Amino acid sequence: MTKQELIDRITEKTNENKWDVRRTLEAFFTEVKSSLAEGESIVVMGFGSFEVVHRKQKKARDIKANSSIVIPERTIPIFRPSKEFIDLVWNKEPTR
Repeated sequence: MTKQELIDRITEKTNENKWDVRRTLEAFFTEVKSSLAEGESIVVMGFGSFEVVHRKQKKARDIKANSSIVIPERTIPIFRPSKEFIDLVWNKEPTR
């Protein structure tokens, strides 16, 4: 699904103006990105959490060149779905 398709679906379900839905969705994405850039987590109950994880430096193998390489440490954003979300995707009855 593209962002435009998401906007269209939300517009259909809420009967809101398409431009208001777009602005709200863009504001949400902007806030998630800026909060994660500052190292802050976002938790949405029943949906999941957006977090920042620090990965340590590690050694890996470049198979083509047959040599060892070092992957530098880095900080990456991740999404952890809630149990309800996982159950829904697995077509299970949500646990509550």
